[in-house]
Amino acid sequence: MIRAIVGANWGDEGKGKITDMFAEESDIVIRFQGGSNAGHTIINQYGKFALHQLPSGVFYEHTVNIIGNGVALNIPYLMKEIESLKEKGINPNILISERTQVLMPYHILFDQYEEERLKERQFGSTKSGIAPFYSDKYLKTGIQVCDLFYPDRLKEELRRICEVKNVLLKHLYNKPLLDPEALFDELMSYSEMIRPYVTNTFDYLQKAMSENKNILLEGQLGALKDPDFGIYPFTTSSSTLAGFATVGAGIPPYKIDTVTAVVKAYSSAVGSGPFVSEIFGEEAENLRRRGGDAGEYGATTGRPRRMGWFDVVASRYGCQVQGATEVALTVLDALGYLDTIPVCVAYEVDGTVTQSFPVNAVLEKAKPVLEYLPGWKEDIRGITDFDKLPQNCKNYVLFIEKALGIPVTIVTNGPKRHEVIRR
Repeated sequence: MIRAIVGANWGDEGKGKITDMFAEESDIVIRFQGGSNAGHTIINQYGKFALHQLPSGVFYEHTVNIIGNGVALNIPYLMKEIESLKEKGINPNILISERTQVLMPYHILFDQYEEERLKERQFGSTKSGIAPFYSDKYLKTGIQVCDLFYPDRLKEELRRICEVKNVLLKHLYNKPLLDPEALFDELMSYSEMIRPYVTNTFDYLQKAMSENKNILLEGQLGALKDPDFGIYPFTTSSSTLAGFATVGAGIPPYKIDTVTAVVKAYSSAVGSGPFVSEIFGEEAENLRRRGGDAGEYGATTGRPRRMGWFDVVASRYGCQVQGATEVALTVLDALGYLDTIPVCVAYEVDGTVTQSFPVNAVLEKAKPVLEYLPGWKEDIRGITDFDKLPQNCKNYVLFIEKALGIPVTIVTNGPKRHEVIRR
């Protein structure tokens, strides 16, 4: 059984908890894209954790956790994450693909310098180096993990890279130049940090599939942050779609059995870009305080998330581009304070109502068409049987299921590991 768990919205949908839940039943969990620019929050018997690069199966002794070749690997950050787990008595079983590329210190610098240069035209980057990293990867000037173990070759490659980077630093950004020797020494320390974890994960997965192992593919961010099908250019720089999971992990596309699209019971987003159902002021703050496990604040940046009502148009589109076979609806408990719950069921653009998710040039002009559903005004945490939910709460879930056209098989109603309803 191979399952992909991906986001259908802007990210922050609660994928970490869903992945943690299925990891208990999995032999292997694979992170297939993204880097330390977003996090998955998990609460379990060990405490509360914000995982950024580690797969969400690290809390299970039986689970092998793979950092796939599609990931932007920030090695010092990864080692801090591993050490923070060990301090809590957790010894994660981790493998790193030898083909994974290394997020370099200068990627973070260039990310910061570019946002500084753009000023009011910024994209809302987390300044984690992600865009410069993927730029270098596709320019074929990146460093793979395997390169760290061939010092002579690496030293020459760094010299060539610095020649180009230093022209930009001097003439575009007016910043200090890179020293290839210092970078080489830093990378040599990286190689010793990760040596015990590096392997040929492609061969490892071929064997695992031949043995019918249960494999979980874990995505970062959501469909609307995908550079092809998202709100470009206010997106991330790697594909957030289940279709890319086969590339970023190294498995055949026909092997994926189930695509679980995670959808939040309302909307939230971090960063710039169009957000049709967005709410503001006290209305947004009331929802923000109740949302997530401890309020809607970025697991990586701590930034308050932008808030909005559930967006049928965006969520249905996100499920479609993910190829979702089922939906996990998260944080339903956060809405229990509302007398009526607004839902964005369509967009109005220049006087025309549409239920199709448009490109950014049109999306920026769109206004929400709202429908109001009755609230349930009860605390639903701890309920594990769908039939025991208040009737209006069940109606809300069924409304979303019908609107999306995909079965809602999982509902979360609290931050803890087992505050989940499986239908």
